[in-house]
Amino acid sequence: MSHITDNRGYNQIFQMAESTRIRMKRRADWFIEAMNITAPGKKGLEIGCGTGEMSNWIAEQIPLDILGTDLCEPFVRSANERFGRERLKFEVLDFTDPAQIMDRRFDVIYGNGILHHLYPVLDASLVQMKSLLRPNGKIIFMEPNIYNPYCQLIFKSDYFRKKAKLEPDEMAFSPGFIRKRLQAAGYTNIKVTYKDFLLPGIPAFLVKPSIAIGNVAERLPLIKKIAQSIFIEAQSI
Repeated sequence: MSHITDNRGYNQIFQMAESTRIRMKRRADWFIEAMNITAPGKKGLEIGCGTGEMSNWIAEQIPLDILGTDLCEPFVRSANERFGRERLKFEVLDFTDPAQIMDRRFDVIYGNGILHHLYPVLDASLVQMKSLLRPNGKIIFMEPNIYNPYCQLIFKSDYFRKKAKLEPDEMAFSPGFIRKRLQAAGYTNIKVTYKDFLLPGIPAFLVKPSIAIGNVAERLPLIKKIAQSIFIEAQSI
């Protein structure tokens, strides 16, 4: 699996091979389904937008005004050049800084593989996100599952963490862990499910069999616990 590094030298995005593109589009579809937005006027915030593919695919499908944010200026510049338009903007922005986020509020906040980068400050970050949501707003995140063998390997081994160019403090977690953090932050309607067995970067001829096998595996009580990711949904009051 090949990655794109940010301006600090850490791996952040998978190179967009065909299997990786299909994987991200499937995830965008899952976000869209969870958002359940059919009428204009709603606002969305993507945290960790990278080079913008996820929000672009979402904006193509539903009438959501999206602000994609990232701390990496080259990523944001690329996203604006490729996808920026009236209902889709990208900014270099730290959502945890009140001076940067000002008085903007959102109906949905989402991200693909972002919360585990915030692991040392996760509790405060969840509280801050909640303050940015409109009443009955929702957060939706897809995160690496610490029970997955590959995630165990790269997150728990110093050698493989270095090989994978992980940030020093990022850490995958379990459904139980994030559920407790969300409850403590005051979220309601919390739902955390095991999701996705499709590996990024695999040969194209393996994509359809992997999806078929994964669709079955996600319904098996024991096997689903080693899915690559967990899908997180929660609401503000």
